[in-house]
Formats: sequence, structure tokens, C-alpha cells
Amino acid sequence: MKRWPIRAITSADADAGRRNMRLLLQLRWLAVAGQLLTILLVERVMGIELPVGALLLAPIGLAAINIGTLPVLYRRQDVSNTELTVALLVDVAALAWQLHLTGGMTNPFVYLFLLQVVLAAVLLKPATAWGITAAALLALLLLALTTEPLALPPRWAPQPMELYLLGSLVCFAMVALLLVAFVTRVSRNLSDRDAALAASRQRAAEEDHIVRMALLASGAAHELGTPLSSMAVLVGDWKKLPLLSGNHEMQEDLADMTAAIARCKAIVSGILASAGEARGIAPQPTSARQFMVAIVNEWRADRRYGSIAWTDRLGDDAPMLADPALRQVIGNAIDNALDVSPDWVGIHAMIEGEMLVLEISDRGPGFTPEMLSAFGRPYHSTKGKPGGGLGLFLLVNVIRKLGGAVTGANRAEGGALVRISLPLAGLAGREVPA
Repeated sequence: MKRWPIRAITSADADAGRRNMRLLLQLRWLAVAGQLLTILLVERVMGIELPVGALLLAPIGLAAINIGTLPVLYRRQDVSNTELTVALLVDVAALAWQLHLTGGMTNPFVYLFLLQVVLAAVLLKPATAWGITAAALLALLLLALTTEPLALPPRWAPQPMELYLLGSLVCFAMVALLLVAFVTRVSRNLSDRDAALAASRQRAAEEDHIVRMALLASGAAHELGTPLSSMAVLVGDWKKLPLLSGNHEMQEDLADMTAAIARCKAIVSGILASAGEARGIAPQPTSARQFMVAIVNEWRADRRYGSIAWTDRLGDDAPMLADPALRQVIGNAIDNALDVSPDWVGIHAMIEGEMLVLEISDRGPGFTPEMLSAFGRPYHSTKGKPGGGLGLFLLVNVIRKLGGAVTGANRAEGGALVRISLPLAGLAGREVPA
């Protein structure tokens, strides 16, 4: 069976890293706009003289870094912890530069360093988060030792504390709003990452379960091969016995036994083919219509069941490869439907866009809410049998590996409906677009 790649667990971290880097870039654009607005207000409105040329180096540099980072970010599939750390160090350095030129520790906007520290604690690994904290503390120490307070104009010089309190109020409001907005989004990214990691672990566990089942099935198939061959030889010998050769009723029974043995041998061969152990057996080129008609006719030939209603809505037929595993799991779905509804099962086939869609319906009791919530998980079955639910489990996983999906629902008129969607490109042996 053709296997389709499942994303590695580390890709969840990569996705979270890319989204967190986008948040940092958005925060940096806000910082650039805020810095330019603050310089304009302080210089033009409040009349405080500033080294405007040197101050503008920070927002211009941050804007240039953002513009250069954007195309790289959209081409890359991952962003590492080191890159996030460097981005925050750049922001710490830019803030330290501007504070150095505007009064150092006497500038109320010095508390903006807290924003970088909190973001580092949320985004980064512990070691690098402590590194950002150390960088912020070092910047504060250098500001305290190397900068002088701004020379205030006569309007503000008599009451510098009033100006400091006003700036502190503005700074607190900025830090509070930005922390709530961005830390909330970062936490959502981390929650999405954790959910993706949990889903990846679940898929890995299901993969391991399937491998164990395949090994058991393969071993059982090998063990069954010898007794089936012996039975076929014995039945052949019985047909030739003079005592039985003239008994038409016994000859019919022996013919049924021969057909049943042949059916068992075909099932064993199918199991080995699905496990990749059949010699000289490979997926054969066919079409969607031929593939489904062969499956339907095979089940119609079984005299234990009633009507199997086949509806062909395929229109223009589509080429495909007859994968033994696909044939087997579709057969499992039909078998499940016949178990609960032996008098009638409906099979509909259609093409919707680039997908082959199969719908298998029955008139049984339908799915319980618990079954629908755990659809496709092993050992969840309406039959109450030990080991039940493995057929649906295998169906969901085989279809998923082929790039498709399986859903279950209850019909309005009663009974269950299993809908299988498969990409035509994958069925034809072509790569499924990501």
C-alpha cells in the first residue's frame, strides 16, 4: 500500500514559531509607529528638544529589519528558538538606544523593557528567556551609568515629576494593552501547538497499532495457507470417489466447499498483499467504475445476504490503481453494514471535483453518539464484541494514508451512512498536492 507522509511532531513547534515571529513583527510595526508619533509629539507639541536624527535610526532600522524578514518568513517552514531570541535582542537594543538619547532611567518609558521580558518568558526556552532578562538588566545598568536627564523647557522644568507621572501613565497603559493583546495570541499559538503535538502522538500510536495488527494478520495468513491447501486437496479427492460421484446433492455441497475454500485462499492472499508479502502481486491499473463493480459483484455473489443496491453516479470514469488494502477496507465497511442490515445495503459512487466519493448506507440501528464521537478509533463498536471497531479503525487509517477522509453519520430515514472521500490523483498513482 502506498504510504503518505505524516508531518513530524517537530512541525508543530515550527508552526508555532512562525506564528510567534509574525506576532513579534506586528509588535515591532506598532513600536515603529509609536516611536515616530512620540518623537513628533515630544518635539513639536511639548517643545522638548530631542536628537531627532539619532533617534530616527531605531525606527528606521526596525522597519528595515521587518521588511527584510517578511519574505524570508513566508518562504521558510520553521522559525527556531535562536531566531526568536535574536529578534527580541534587537528590540531590547533599539529600546535601549532610544532611552539612552532621551534621559535614560529618568524616562518613564523605561518600563517597556518589561514587555520584552514577558514575551521572552512566554516564547522562548528557559535558558534564552533568562538571557533576554539579563540583556534588559544590563541595558538598565548602562542607562543608569551613562546617560543624563533631558534638558526640559521652562514649561516643564519647575514640575518634572508631573511630566514623569504623565509618561508613566501612558507607558503603563501601553504595556498593559500590548501584553493582553499579544500574550493572549501567543498563548493561543502555544495551545494550537500542544493540540497538534497530541494529534501527532495519537497518529503515531495508531501507526504502531496498525503495524502490530498487520504482523498478526500476516502470521495468521501464513499459518492458514497450509490447512486450506490440504482441505482443497481432500475436497478434490472426495469429488472423484465413486460413492460420491453419482450423488448430485453431495456434488453441489462439495462445489460449495470448493468455492468457500477458494474464497478463503483469496482472502489470505489479500491479507498478504496488503502486508506487502505477496509474490508477484501489485496494484493493477483499472478504473473507479470497474473497481467498485468488482467489489459489488463479489458481495452480491454471497447468497447469505439480500439486496445490495448499487448506484453508479461516476459519470466519466476515472483511472486508478486497484490497491489490495483499499479493496479490503471497503469490503470491511460493506461487511459492517451487512452485519446490522443483512436485507439491504446501499452503495453510491460519484465524483465530486477531484475526489472519488463512496457512500455506504444501511437500515440498521445507526451510530450511537458515543460511536460518532470516537469514530475510527479502535475498540469502539456498536456490536459489543471483543476487539470490535477495528474494521472502521483500519478503514479510516488506510483512507487517510491515501490522502482521503472518512466520516460517519446517521441517515434521516434510519440506519448509518459511511462516506469515503479519496483524491483521484492519489488513486491514479500521482502525488496528492499538499
